[in-house]
Amino acid sequence: MVELAALSALSLVMLSLGAVAWGGGARISGLVYGLSALACLGPGAAGIAILGGVPPQMLTLPVGLPWIGAHLRLDALSAVFLILIAIGGAAASVYAIGYGRHESAPERVVPFFPAFIGAMTLVVLADDAFSFLVCWEVMSLLSWALVLAHHRAPEVRSAAYLYLVMAAFGTMALLLAFGLLAGGNGAYAFSAIRTASRPDSVAVAVLALVLVGAGSKAGLAPLHVWLPQAHPAAPSHVSALMSGVMTKVAVYAFIRVAFDLVGPLPWWISPALLMLGASTAVLGILNAMMADDMKRLLAYSTIENIGVIFAALGLALAFRANGMTAPAALALTAALFHAFNHMTFKSLLFMGAGAVLTATGRRDLDGLGGLIHRMPVTSVLTLIGVTAISALPPLNGFASEWLLFQSILLSPGLPQLGLQIIVPAAGGLLALAAALAAAAFVRLYGVGFLGRSRSDAARDAREVDRCMLVAMTGLGSLCVLAGIVPAFVLDALAPAVDQLTANRLPQQMAEPWLTLIPVAEARSTYNPLLVFAFIAIAASASALAMHRFGSRALRRGPAWDCGFPEPSPATQYGAASFAQPIRRVLGSQILRASETVDMPPPGDPRPARHRVTMHDVIWERLYLSVARGVVYVSARLNGLQFLTIRVYLSLVMGSLVGLLLAVALWH
Repeated sequence: MVELAALSALSLVMLSLGAVAWGGGARISGLVYGLSALACLGPGAAGIAILGGVPPQMLTLPVGLPWIGAHLRLDALSAVFLILIAIGGAAASVYAIGYGRHESAPERVVPFFPAFIGAMTLVVLADDAFSFLVCWEVMSLLSWALVLAHHRAPEVRSAAYLYLVMAAFGTMALLLAFGLLAGGNGAYAFSAIRTASRPDSVAVAVLALVLVGAGSKAGLAPLHVWLPQAHPAAPSHVSALMSGVMTKVAVYAFIRVAFDLVGPLPWWISPALLMLGASTAVLGILNAMMADDMKRLLAYSTIENIGVIFAALGLALAFRANGMTAPAALALTAALFHAFNHMTFKSLLFMGAGAVLTATGRRDLDGLGGLIHRMPVTSVLTLIGVTAISALPPLNGFASEWLLFQSILLSPGLPQLGLQIIVPAAGGLLALAAALAAAAFVRLYGVGFLGRSRSDAARDAREVDRCMLVAMTGLGSLCVLAGIVPAFVLDALAPAVDQLTANRLPQQMAEPWLTLIPVAEARSTYNPLLVFAFIAIAASASALAMHRFGSRALRRGPAWDCGFPEPSPATQYGAASFAQPIRRVLGSQILRASETVDMPPPGDPRPARHRVTMHDVIWERLYLSVARGVVYVSARLNGLQFLTIRVYLSLVMGSLVGLLLAVALWH
């Protein structure tokens, strides 16, 4: 099976090379995307076989470091993420067949797209530090090239540059982490790293470096600044792949090191990770609530969901450090399940945003409206994604977050008082993030798809082609199925959870009516089938009662105008007005949001102006401060190029003596 996955990944790379040779134009884009979707079936089949009971497999290729080669390994954990990559990559490829027909510069996307999927596959398969880092860097560079596809726009070049800097910074952190893991013996194979012993101080340093390296790629605050810039800049199918899949590869990197390679970790590491994840969730969704651009809103929502996943991972580490394997298995299952769910509904929503952009040429919420009448299929599929990401039952977003909160309710069993206080506090932040997520996506759907059209482009919109709708329908079906029958997914995740926690959830498919009983029936249960049946029966009965017993008299009248008799779309709630209450309550403190009203006096013909100003505090106070510091130091060091040869030799001699002294003291 590992040979099948590796061959599929290499075929994706070769497909990109073929696209380069053919020119990558519009004539072959459909063929390349179609072959890319077929190539994704190999890793998916290999992952399903491993989770189905096939033992882990290894493969050594004669490339990489001399006399060592490149080690590949397919186990239960890598199988979970291989399936995730395969589903997300196949859906994005099918979607791209239709979306690519409207792409202005397909030759800047097609040659890199299949190789990007192949690089992510090889990252998950890598079983030594050298192969992992090489594939990780190739993945970063290919995604940077895809972000830079529309390079003529200044904001795209700026976003791509920021992404490249953050990617290089993250790779350097991972390089240092694997250097510490390898130790003085230089044992770069993961099998050797697993068996090595290391003090707690080294383990903590490794975890901090991996958190920086993987967190910067995933979008964990305060390393998230590239996401709201890069995702809107990239083509929509690339945005779906980066947000839905690439960020999960970063989650895989963290899980592989924290739960598998580094060994036992002290319990006091977990509170920092737990609070960092919960704070990231609140910060991301609050920014999403204020965003007016559809793709920027979805990018900020990715930050929120990454925070949820890392909070669950922090909780799993806390339980595992205390020997509570059953709660650890529950928290890790919630993290993996939410990673899968986020891939489905976030890819679906980015594809929905791409469909809107294709049909209207716009993605600003205040320029849309009324799309449910012009694009009915896209509107229904987007509604599924919005419902799922808002964690509303019976779709899959609710199931994974319900599992997370069930694991939080087990925190009183932790022996440390600090954890007993911090875990419920983090749970409160996650509950706040869930409520804000529902408000943010009611705002997105209500302003963007309902009401009356706010522009001629929205008024003239037409439904997109079948390939785009097929890909969106597949992801929407997964959102529904994983929500109604989550027991199937949870049982599939059990081998990976058992591998990392030495425990697993009870078999959920064996429960009557597929009821979820993650811990004990006396504590909590959830039956999504019954919830779905109740919703369907209640809605059908209500509709039947209204049609059967309601008055058949027809009466026509003007719609309620909210006190504004002018029938203009401008009188509707806009994106800014919808977000105003939350912006005034929370945004003024966290985002330093301010409002300015310019109301001309009577007789002045100037129009009234209402301006909203918000600040990214992390960007302004952290990153801009670092940039100013780098510029200042660079200006001072610039004088070194005008020194004499004697001064240069003295500096070299001093540096050499200092290094030798440091080595002597180290040993």
